[in-house]
Amino acid sequence: MSDTLVKSDASRPHGFFESEAAGLRWLAEAEPAGGARIVRVVGVKPGRIELERVRPVRPTAAAARAFGAALARTHDAGADAFGAPPAGWSGPGFIGSRPQPYAEEGSWGRFFAAARVLPFVAIAEAAGSITAAEARDIRTACGAVADGAFDDLEPPARLHGDLWNGNLLWDEAGAVLIDPAAHGGHRETDLAMLALFGAPFLEEIVAGYETAHALRAGWRERIPVHQLHPLAVHAAGYGRGYGVELAAAARATAALAAR
Repeated sequence: MSDTLVKSDASRPHGFFESEAAGLRWLAEAEPAGGARIVRVVGVKPGRIELERVRPVRPTAAAARAFGAALARTHDAGADAFGAPPAGWSGPGFIGSRPQPYAEEGSWGRFFAAARVLPFVAIAEAAGSITAAEARDIRTACGAVADGAFDDLEPPARLHGDLWNGNLLWDEAGAVLIDPAAHGGHRETDLAMLALFGAPFLEEIVAGYETAHALRAGWRERIPVHQLHPLAVHAAGYGRGYGVELAAAARATAALAAR
């Protein structure tokens, strides 16, 4: 078996694989300081990316705890602004196969609502994944987020940005991250996505994370706020079930903001 893996698709939009490579390299900058391991980019060109091959094994609690601490250090490496692209990258952004905008915001809430949730709401409504009433609830919740209801003193973190279980691989040396939608954001967003899609040994990951960077009080009840983004993306492309979850997260967000 080859030591590398090639992904190629000439139909992908301009900058697709180059954006992935830029995100991987930016995240990997944190590795010398103990950050999370990132799959190595061997080469990239339009329509093609070559990566080191990860030979998977079953995760362990110890590996999960070590990954949590490493993820915190990657987040601590920071970003220029909320919504900022990987350093040196001026091309388009994507999450999965969908275009996703970057931003240069000083407020996390303004960035998150405008560039991570609302772009997918109209798509989800047109697809029938959410009703008109649910879309209004989601936009109301986004209004509260944009107004700063969940802003805090945390600086922009260096996020993976698409940290679901499928992008968290495990080999004999521990965790390896692949396929990012890397940008500057809030550290709780990566953790909320891990929770949404069922990462193995999640509590060990969190415990390890807090050995390197303590999470702000109340982060667990804010999980629905940060899940608005992945749920909106999935509602836009994967049907009504995700739309129901998105609407529920929006109602939970609005209730938290009203406290």
